[in-house]
Amino acid sequence: MKAAWFEKFGSAEQVIQVGEQPKPVAALGQVLVKLATSGVNPSDVKKRAGASPSLLDDGLVIPHSDGAGVIESVGPGVPEDRVGQRVWVYQAQYGRRLGTAAEYVVLDSNRAIHLPDNTEFSVGACLGIPVMTAHRCVYSDGDISGQVVLVTGGAGRVGYYAIQWALIAGAEVIATASNDADRDTCLALGASAVVNHREPDWGKQVLIASQGKKVDRVIDVEFGANLPQILNCIATSGVVATYSSTQVKQPSLPFIDMMFMDLTLRMILVYAMPESAKVHAIEAITEALQTGKLQHRIAHKVTLDQITEGHKLVEQGGFGGCVIVSTE
Repeated sequence: MKAAWFEKFGSAEQVIQVGEQPKPVAALGQVLVKLATSGVNPSDVKKRAGASPSLLDDGLVIPHSDGAGVIESVGPGVPEDRVGQRVWVYQAQYGRRLGTAAEYVVLDSNRAIHLPDNTEFSVGACLGIPVMTAHRCVYSDGDISGQVVLVTGGAGRVGYYAIQWALIAGAEVIATASNDADRDTCLALGASAVVNHREPDWGKQVLIASQGKKVDRVIDVEFGANLPQILNCIATSGVVATYSSTQVKQPSLPFIDMMFMDLTLRMILVYAMPESAKVHAIEAITEALQTGKLQHRIAHKVTLDQITEGHKLVEQGGFGGCVIVSTE
């Protein structure tokens, strides 16, 4: 099969190869998926750059955890009627070497989820990390119906879906953005207000936007950098659900202040989510796809031969939406 892989860490141009690799075979409890698309996420480019030093200990790595395609065959213990099913896959390259940047992938049957007929394969490759992360951020700590939720970086990959999940759950959403285009994106999704997180004291602007009501939950994209402003606008007994802290990798916590506010700090990583939370997210995603409740953005599409460009795009950033690799 045609695939992309790396055998050492480094820049995409230096280490990614594209060529032929053995076509995998489904074993007990597994399915073989003929992939149409593969999603490129920040975790994929970080691993390729060397964030997990032991990753290559057992051999080459075919990157990417997210993707979508059609089940071509099944291993023992998997119902034959799964053959021909359209699916989206997740965790394809978590705790294992061979991911979705290839024509085929083998993985456990429960990681290949039915993709409704009304949903394109490109969208299917966005569901694993961005949509499941956003769902966990919104639903991890109780009902938010009637609450005020702040989504920082609301036009980002995860924030875009977090706004939608929060609205579906019955919350009022205030978002942050750094430019007019992203502001308009958040408002179009249904945010009641958007503040500019590039401005000093933006946390106070959140309070103005909420008419003085402190927010009940924060879904945050830059925890270390944003925490001081979050503390200006979050309510006592509020929840901060965060999935990234790129600018400040080792944040310092004002423990006493946070303790006296009775705050809950929730760290989100799709791979580490309890299986029950994954099932909850998958059920909600399936229903939302079938009923057209979620909007999606595909920012860039590249071919497998252009995968290096896809990695570079994710590293450079500066755009909203997902980067998709066509694997057909």
